[in-house]
Amino acid sequence: MGEGDGTYRARPSIFVFSYLLDLVIVGVVVWSGNWVVQHRQEIKKQVVALVTDVSPYTLPASKTQAGGGGGGGDRDKFAASKGAAPKFAAEQITPPAIVVRNPDPKLVADPTVVGPPSLQLPQTGQMGDPFSTILGPASNGTGSGGGIGSGSGGGVGSGRGPGVGPGWGGGIGGGAYKVGGGVSAPRPLFTPDPEYSEEARKAKYQGTVVLWMVVGPDGRPRDMRIVRTLGLGLDEKALEAVRQWRFDPALKDGHPVAVQINVEVSFRLY
Repeated sequence: MGEGDGTYRARPSIFVFSYLLDLVIVGVVVWSGNWVVQHRQEIKKQVVALVTDVSPYTLPASKTQAGGGGGGGDRDKFAASKGAAPKFAAEQITPPAIVVRNPDPKLVADPTVVGPPSLQLPQTGQMGDPFSTILGPASNGTGSGGGIGSGSGGGVGSGRGPGVGPGWGGGIGGGAYKVGGGVSAPRPLFTPDPEYSEEARKAKYQGTVVLWMVVGPDGRPRDMRIVRTLGLGLDEKALEAVRQWRFDPALKDGHPVAVQINVEVSFRLY
């Protein structure tokens, strides 16, 4: 008890309290280790759901179909929880759901989303929205029309339709269509010429800058990036000019949609 050690005598109550506290800490460590072992499968499912990523999965180019996306929801108060996307099928019979409202349906069918059946996504863990960052509570999302997410149409995500992710028309959405498969090309309305940089003019430098960009439903370019560069300040001049361009937007089923295109900006000295 500290008898004779130093100037001040240790209190026995302090020693007893420290001993009991150590026992509690050891007990908590042993209990938590035992709990992790007993619930390792549930923890594994949550971790797999957390890292589910659809970015490596892209649709192949097609002349007859254009990938878009989809969305859904059940007008829940909470945003859709994260999870694995359901299987893809050519046609949808039953939309996906995290929270099942009708446990005894008249027609029993596996929940699917519309897309190429050959496209395989990870099916591990609970079903949900792979684009979501919400781990709980379980929710079909704030959207409408069945499905999961904040969009509409029986799919999964923030888009519209039976696919997955931003965009329309099935498959996995990236927020913008490609020209073809029923998607028209945007038509330029206002395309002012770029200015020459002083450095390129002195060097009498000519060439073409290629830009990748998205033309939104409003006909304005956005998300631009340089695909082929020229240098000498001409890349920046090309970006400045294209930001002012305006388009008659692309159409799908008569509706304006965002579409990704490449444009060439030429620099010539006359």
